[in-house]
Amino acid sequence: MTTPGFRPTHVVPPDGLPAWETPDPSRPAAPLAALLPVQLLDRRGDWSRIMCENGWSTWVDGRLLVPVPQAPPRTGGPPAGTADPRPLLARAEEALARYRAAAEDLAAGHLDGESFRERTRGLRIGVVVDGESVWLYEAGRERWAYCEGTLLSTYAATEEPSAAADEAGRSRPTRPR
Repeated sequence: MTTPGFRPTHVVPPDGLPAWETPDPSRPAAPLAALLPVQLLDRRGDWSRIMCENGWSTWVDGRLLVPVPQAPPRTGGPPAGTADPRPLLARAEEALARYRAAAEDLAAGHLDGESFRERTRGLRIGVVVDGESVWLYEAGRERWAYCEGTLLSTYAATEEPSAAADEAGRSRPTRPR
């Protein structure tokens, strides 16, 4: 049975996806089957509330959902909600510059090994450029993002949905430790 008005916005990744009754990892629900079409209803940080075509609603780690291509907007502008990759590119450049400066100081004898470790502590970046495509690691959200030009989307997440505040300052669900 298909719910009237159901239009998939995403599909479940090829390996399936864990689901939760609420945005709380202590309340698991039945896992979702691979490539199941779903409709995004709500976001809370890394969490996404989705609806399946039979009308069942559940919460998932929204970073792992695979977007379904939509028709281009009629306004001629960028698609609504598309993340701009330039701030993430700038953060990657800044982190790489900090690492390069510390490595140069170490090579020149201005730093010892412990000072080098201290200056580079916490730096985490990842960048793969392949022609028009780029993969960027966003350490603050523990995710890999994929970009072609100016369209940035989550490619893979490395942790469960986190408890940190999202960029808009909204709280995100807590994760058991």
